[in-house]
Amino acid sequence: IYILCDLTHIFGMNSTSHLVRSPKQLGAIIRRQRKLLKLSQSDLGAKSGLRQETLSFLETGNPAVRLDTLLSVLAALDLELRIAPRSKHEPGDLEDFA
Repeated sequence: IYILCDLTHIFGMNSTSHLVRSPKQLGAIIRRQRKLLKLSQSDLGAKSGLRQETLSFLETGNPAVRLDTLLSVLAALDLELRIAPRSKHEPGDLEDFA
């Protein structure tokens, strides 16, 4: 799963994608984007229609987060989800987002 971050409005650069292979990595990317946009969890909750507690679960990598919840948060952060064939990497090649 790739998360596409459009950072052109912030840094004037091309879109950046992040490889996600675990709920913990996904939560770290969401938290990073939220902070980059200077939003609190409560602000993001208001924007996405979710409770702050739900966002906390997502950002800490809770694997029980529903797909519709994830999609709502990504939309509120101006991110999108892309599915791609799994790349072949060595175990140490992936960044640990924790």
